[in-house]
Amino acid sequence: MGNGTNRILDLLYPRRCPVCGDVAMPKGVLACPECRKKLAFIEEPVCKKCGREISAPELEYCRDCASRKRSFDGAVALLHYDETARKSIAGFKYGGRPEYADFYAEELVRRYGRQLLRWRPQAIVPVPADRARQRVRGYNQAQVLAERLGAALHLPVLTGVLVRRRHTQAQKELGPAARQKNLEQAMEVRQQPAGLHRVLLADDIYTTGSTAEACTRALKAAGIRQVYGVWVCVAGAE
Repeated sequence: MGNGTNRILDLLYPRRCPVCGDVAMPKGVLACPECRKKLAFIEEPVCKKCGREISAPELEYCRDCASRKRSFDGAVALLHYDETARKSIAGFKYGGRPEYADFYAEELVRRYGRQLLRWRPQAIVPVPADRARQRVRGYNQAQVLAERLGAALHLPVLTGVLVRRRHTQAQKELGPAARQKNLEQAMEVRQQPAGLHRVLLADDIYTTGSTAEACTRALKAAGIRQVYGVWVCVAGAE
């Protein structure tokens, strides 16, 4: 696509800031500089499993990961899931703003790119969306994020490997115990490439870890040895 076409598209569909939702200014930025200051980025020290911020490095794990067995091997997260991030993700997920993934992916790669590549992933696998909900939204936000990350990290994105084989109730409507039960045996691995052993699992929000755990168990049951998570937001405190 030529520069002239890009300029026309910019005029017709100006990029929106993922924080305020207005046209991002100055022109060419992915988020308004003043809006960026409102975001609560995850800072070290972090949990070695889920990427959630913790109070002291000697703890190694957050209380949640210390008390529950995690099948995934590690993760990174960009933002605390506070009110500002919640509004941003709502626009990304429900408001028809898939371009917000450009900002999320750029920040994730800027902050964690070297770490992600040290894990030597062979591909990125997005958390699959419920088909009914994806039809309503028009896209799977985790897949959009994975595609942006894949382009930046030069990794393939495998969209047909991990699928939901049955409809599940929306996780946000359930408590922690019910979330895991809701996802039991809901995930299935199909069309797995030969020799696939290490993957990044991409999702927009990490809350109780039930979705990540269900996805990881399915992937590892299919022979994948290492699964690492990359989340835009992580909820809950240490």
